[in-house]
Amino acid sequence: MNQILGDYVKLTKPLIMSLLLVTALGGMVFAAEGWPDIRLVMAVLVGGALASGGASALNHAMEPELDRRMRRTGDRPVASERISVKSATLFGLALNGLSFAVLYWQANLLAAAIAMAGSVLYVGFYTYMLKQSTIHNIVVGGIGGAVPPLVGWAAVSGTVELEGIFLLAIIFFWTPPHFWALALLIRDDYEAARVPMLPVIKGNDVTATWMFAYAILLIPLSCLLYFANSSLGFMYLGVAALLGVGFVWYCWKLIKSNTRASAASVYKFSLLYLPVLFVVIMIDASLSI
Repeated sequence: MNQILGDYVKLTKPLIMSLLLVTALGGMVFAAEGWPDIRLVMAVLVGGALASGGASALNHAMEPELDRRMRRTGDRPVASERISVKSATLFGLALNGLSFAVLYWQANLLAAAIAMAGSVLYVGFYTYMLKQSTIHNIVVGGIGGAVPPLVGWAAVSGTVELEGIFLLAIIFFWTPPHFWALALLIRDDYEAARVPMLPVIKGNDVTATWMFAYAILLIPLSCLLYFANSSLGFMYLGVAALLGVGFVWYCWKLIKSNTRASAASVYKFSLLYLPVLFVVIMIDASLSI
């Protein structure tokens, strides 16, 4: 029983889910310029977790053959046949249905619709259409993982506003260098599985250059958020600039050395970048009231 429960939890990809929930909470606190009602916070966190987990479960259900060809994913519950494709599919659909219900009844229709759009983009657009067909898979498909702060913003405000779009854009531009750093570390896996990730098709040098370009774009994009909303102060602006410069620096080191260690450094820093930025957004927005 514990093994079965553990496998269903694995289907939801909890680590990815936790990062998405931090960004959703950041969008809420930013929109409210402080902490919203606890009922609304719990609705967004629960609804967001259900949507993220449901999309991840459907991702597992759609890729068992691909997962089996990769060392990193060969022991996943569906790939190893501990959970059937049908069961994972029903589980994913059920979680998404519950997510829509929670967000619709406890927040609003717009927040529920945006969450479902994120699931559809991740599962249908990225997993089904792009992942195994183009080197631009993560660039275009990454928008699915960028919607959580917009869900949080819509839950509080009932609208989609410029600041929420900025939050989405920051995650959208953060995603390629983050994911390409991981792809550099497991390039052999992707090559064996015949997945056209950028390092496999264009090589490590081109990948590092593209990562550097996206990291540079993050600096003005994240800093512009300060000028778009008066609730953010110099704390946010300073941290955003420092994080951006740090990201660029690690990508530059990757270009110069092109080693596994430098790729790992970029990946680790990228994991730090997003939660730190959104926690500072929450702190700074709360202090403005």
